Amino acid sequence: MSQKRKRILPRSSSPNIETVLWEASSFDSIPKRSASEVSTLTTKNSMLPKHIQNFIESFSKLPSVGPRMAHRLAFYLLNLDKQTFKKIEEALLGLKDIDRCPKCFFIKDAEKNLCRICSDKKRNNNRITIVERETDIISIEKSGAFDGIYLVLGESSTRGKLEASQKLRLKHLKKIIKKELDGELEELIIAVNPTSEGDYLAQNIKNELKDVSKEITRLGRGIPTGGEIEFADEETLSNAFQSRR
Repeated sequence: MSQKRKRILPRSSSPNIETVLWEASSFDSIPKRSASEVSTLTTKNSMLPKHIQNFIESFSKLPSVGPRMAHRLAFYLLNLDKQTFKKIEEALLGLKDIDRCPKCFFIKDAEKNLCRICSDKKRNNNRITIVERETDIISIEKSGAFDGIYLVLGESSTRGKLEASQKLRLKHLKKIIKKELDGELEELIIAVNPTSEGDYLAQNIKNELKDVSKEITRLGRGIPTGGEIEFADEETLSNAFQSRR
């Protein structure tokens, strides 16, 4: 029988959130609970101080965390030395100084007018890639396959149907194209995940923007059906951009 191998992350003097979550998941002072025991955590929380209860309630809502991980994370943080705890506290508080770019809806420093991509004069404003998530932009930028700008559409929860907030962002994009590019874009690239919902979403985007771009393409082969752009490696994304159609 094959044994499950643990992933070892390098330690550093300034731990990031991924390191903290990983180390918390291997923190042995909190016993592991079965699925049936997890359902009783809310009741057992009453024995904990209010601040820890609030922490568990809030962090349980984070992706891939859940109540048990939130418990373990709380006690892991309580056992950190003061200096390390302060660095993590400052990192979390620093997120308050992050804002959205008014042009593409990617993240930016609150004091800046635009994000680093939109403010870069070397970028090709005549080519725009539409993504669902900010993390998709990070993955694409690592590949170095695209030199244009982006629009973060936001994730859809309606199986590919455009939501009201997404329609507003596409309307915003139309205004930018009309104002800055004389109403017509050279190329619009739709970079959504290759799933059945993504196919439907891509078609809806194309229908909304077909009159404002000379060419509308979608990422080509490389990303497997059902895969996610966020987790694709640089070479795969580069091939997908090169073979877009």
